[in-house]
Formats: sequence, structure tokens, C-alpha cells
Amino acid sequence: MYKRYVKRILDLIAGIIGFPFFVIALIAVGPIIKATDKGPIFYIAHRIGKDGKLFRMYKFRSMHVNAPDIRNADGSTYNGIDDPRVTKIGRFIRTTSIDELPQILNILNGTMSLIGPRPDPPDDMCIYTTEQREKLIVRPGITGYNQAYYRNSVEQNEKFEHDLFYARNISFRLDLVIFFKTIVTVMKRQSVYNEVSNNQESEKEVRSKSVQEDNQ
Repeated sequence: MYKRYVKRILDLIAGIIGFPFFVIALIAVGPIIKATDKGPIFYIAHRIGKDGKLFRMYKFRSMHVNAPDIRNADGSTYNGIDDPRVTKIGRFIRTTSIDELPQILNILNGTMSLIGPRPDPPDDMCIYTTEQREKLIVRPGITGYNQAYYRNSVEQNEKFEHDLFYARNISFRLDLVIFFKTIVTVMKRQSVYNEVSNNQESEKEVRSKSVQEDNQ
């Protein structure tokens, strides 16, 4: 009952409440993002959604236009404190999680939930184990179990396992705990950067392709 109906109703309420905050952020940081390098305000990327269907996820752009796609040795996206691809305003909106506010639009259109596994890029579908694919039975979320407790401090496979745990144990109580834990984590700015990124830079892999933004 909760998973199928109540959760979606709560998402719609959260989306309606959160929409004014998205608009305020757009007015406040949008012009700064635009002025940084004349690129688009939004970063729009395809992500894996519920039941494995691809959807377009929205974020405020935090990187320079056509920044290279840098990955860690485990395949996760590089996210270091000294990342030269990130703009000054981008570093601020990442640390405060303001860059995620446009996903309010994804909540309203039904492709995302407030609470759920973070959506992965399409090529991650090839590295899920059979069990880890079970995480796709729920909508991806703006925040989730992994983001609330670990954020970017764990490696890729461990994130997948946390997502699987959430999908198998979804409940109103768990969502409530994750919601309030996320607030604490964001306010304290904990685990913003991946420890693998900071301590094992020699192992990261650089892919030749550039990050493509669908609206360019």
C-alpha cells in the first residue's frame, strides 16, 4: 500500500512544497551559472529509472561546458575536492546540494521520488549483479539511504548494495529516517567528496568522451 500509492502521494506533496524553493534557487544561482562560461543553466542527463527505463534527470550545472568525463578505478564518477572541471559556483551548489533542486521537476513528472536509490548512468546497467538489479523496482530518489548515511564516501559496489537494501526494505518509517538524516548530513556538509577520489587519484580512469548535455 505504502510503496504503490502512499509514497507517490507524498512525493507529489513534497514536489509542490519544494517547487517554490527550486524557483528561488533558479533566480539566485541561474544567472551566475550562465555568466560563468555562457553555458546552459541546467545539466540534463539520461539516467536509469524504475524498471530500467531511461529518463532525463535535471540538475543545476556545476561543471564547465564540455568537461571531460573522469571516472575512478571502480567506475564511479570522480568527485574530488580539487576537481578542476567544477566552477566556483558549482562547488558551492554541490556542497550545499542546491544543484539537486531541479529534480523537483522529476518528482512532479513521476520519474523520481523524494527518497530512493540515486539514479545511475545507463552504462551502469552492465555492471549490476543479478541481485543489484532488484533496486530498479523502485523509483530513484533525490536522496536515499546511501546519500543520508554515506553520501560520496563509499565505492560504487557498496552504493549498489545500499540501494538494494533500501529497495528490499522500503517503508514509511525508513523514508522518514532517511529524510531527517539527509538534513543533518547536508547541514554538516559530511562526505561531500569521495575518499577514493582524494586518496587514490593515481587509479582513476579518464574516458575520452566529453560530458554531453542534452540541451546543447
